[in-house]
Amino acid sequence: MQDSPNRGTFIVIEGIDGTGKSTQVRMLAEALRADGHEVVQSFEPTNGQYGKVLRESASTGRLSIDDELDLFLKDRAEHLDQLILPALAEGKIVILDRYYFSTMAYQGARGLDPTMIREKNEAFAPQPDLLLILDLDVESAHQRIGLRGDTTNDFEKAENLRRCRDIFLSLKPEPFARVVPSTGSIEEIHSQLLELARSQLKSASK
Repeated sequence: MQDSPNRGTFIVIEGIDGTGKSTQVRMLAEALRADGHEVVQSFEPTNGQYGKVLRESASTGRLSIDDELDLFLKDRAEHLDQLILPALAEGKIVILDRYYFSTMAYQGARGLDPTMIREKNEAFAPQPDLLLILDLDVESAHQRIGLRGDTTNDFEKAENLRRCRDIFLSLKPEPFARVVPSTGSIEEIHSQLLELARSQLKSASK
């Protein structure tokens, strides 16, 4: 993707299940809109033709590892083409709940090489300007999943989440990545994410 003077800002929020990503995506989008920005918020897998199959598999049973990766790639390509890239081209802020880093983590935990997954994605998917990784130990994440009334699915089993967390944390050295502990209150975490997002927007405007 070519940068241009009018290009928007691409922010991704990641982390294992139970870290509060969806809540923080919504709060960050609302805060940045209050700052006067045009914000598009979305999530992956999407509710599109490929994403629906992936979402259903969380409760009906995992697909084969190759089919799962293929669907994630197709869903992401469609998402980029139909929503993400057009919004960025219009100078908007895009905030995404999960991106190809989740594919690296969850399909990597299942046995695929995270580096290979990254290469397949970055052949067509742009890196975000800011990757915010919410970090929480697996035991606490499981407690949160239980408190929200859910039961763990195949993507959320403890050993699987430990491997996922390790892969997410391996991204810490990336220049666009920031790891934020998800151990404080919702408001405290939001404050940290908002500060990081505003700093990114300020540096991009220079």
